[in-house]
Amino acid sequence: MALGDEVVVAGEPEEQEESEEEEEEELVDPQTVLQEECAAKPKCAEFKEILDKCNERVAVKPAIEEETCEEELIDFVHCVDHCVSKTLFSKLA
Repeated sequence: MALGDEVVVAGEPEEQEESEEEEEEELVDPQTVLQEECAAKPKCAEFKEILDKCNERVAVKPAIEEETCEEELIDFVHCVDHCVSKTLFSKLA
């Protein structure tokens, strides 16, 4: 090499990796936070309670009856999604 044996790297990659890791740790997905908050609200909590009861009932009964909790799950997810959709986009940058 004409400039010597030392290779100079701009920006010191070790420092960049550390700062990127710190930034990643600080980032929190606002959708996840809102989903947790909405699931705890009374309206959605009712659907969650119904879903939990259905899951318990299905776990105890034999599989012959083929009961699923699909409807209850859809109701709960719909409630949470509806709640989240009201405020999610205002929190995105």
